[in-house]
Amino acid sequence: MKIEGRSAAVRLQAVTKKFGAVAAVDSIDLTIEAGTLVTLLGPSGCGKTTTLRMIAGLEMPTSGHVLIGDKDVTLLPPNERDVSMVFQSYALFPHMTVMENVSYGLRESSLSREAQRAKAREGLELVGLSGFDDRLPSELSGGQQQRVAVARALVLEPQVLLFDEPLSNLDARLRRKMREDIREIQLKLGLTSVYVTHDQEEALAVSDKIIVMNKGRIAQEGTPADLYERPADAFVADFIGSANLVAGEVLARDNKGSVTVGVGKTKLTLPGGKIDGGKVFLVLRPSGVALDSKKSKGDWLPASIQRATYLGSHWEYTIEAAGQSIFVTQPVGKRFKVGAQVFMHLDLSQLALVQREGGG
Repeated sequence: MKIEGRSAAVRLQAVTKKFGAVAAVDSIDLTIEAGTLVTLLGPSGCGKTTTLRMIAGLEMPTSGHVLIGDKDVTLLPPNERDVSMVFQSYALFPHMTVMENVSYGLRESSLSREAQRAKAREGLELVGLSGFDDRLPSELSGGQQQRVAVARALVLEPQVLLFDEPLSNLDARLRRKMREDIREIQLKLGLTSVYVTHDQEEALAVSDKIIVMNKGRIAQEGTPADLYERPADAFVADFIGSANLVAGEVLARDNKGSVTVGVGKTKLTLPGGKIDGGKVFLVLRPSGVALDSKKSKGDWLPASIQRATYLGSHWEYTIEAAGQSIFVTQPVGKRFKVGAQVFMHLDLSQLALVQREGGG
């Protein structure tokens, strides 16, 4: 009995969720295309988990509509929504075997007992746990328990699969392996998946699209590359990957869309994008700066080395430039002593400009 992927789009229309006077989710609109994996990303309290729980039916919106496919499920209970959720805590029954846990949700189906077990075995095979049927959860590692939880969700063949911080209880090495496995399964089955995390690297690794949330609203949505390379504002720039926000001010703009930005005593000519003027931040990625003891052609800033850390594969430097502290990474061959005077050469392809709050 083969597990098949069934997928449906998810739409939230002007959805608000209030707890008392506080709007945990504030009138958001979003569309999750069928067969894609979309991550809700943001800091604690931004509304991402509440949004996921409203899709699941574990929370009811204060206003607005939740649609799965063409069906309005806003007022339906979880068991009538054709969704499955993988929880942070795994939520396995400790007294049941792996087989019993995975087949538990099939008990109310029309399948025979043997068909239920066959589907459960298929689920265990998908997550790499064939032969673990008779083990108890206490006999499994954390990563194996999470795989059982994923298999239990998959055997129900939901239209939408939901992940609530699924890897937060695993160590770094296991997180990396599990996120690769989850993505592989999602692509193989073509499942519509909604994934909640506060881990930026995790979101970048697994997602077709990322929705960054802040204070109950959507700050920006797009592909991982869109958000990393073209952040909409300082919050997104700072939250997606490592970034230095270097304060500057637009001094002029030409008719080709370039702007002249003053950073300390240095003037830089940069692609302006949607920036018209005023106070801005240069978003400098740590890998988007090359340090050198000499000036070369292109855009550069004078700097001094404040701290140097050798990590085997690369150097990490904290430098001072234009009165600001900036963190950069450099290849092992780029070795500088603390106190050395250097020049920061900027890679414009890894640099973005965003408006400073109140600076437009």
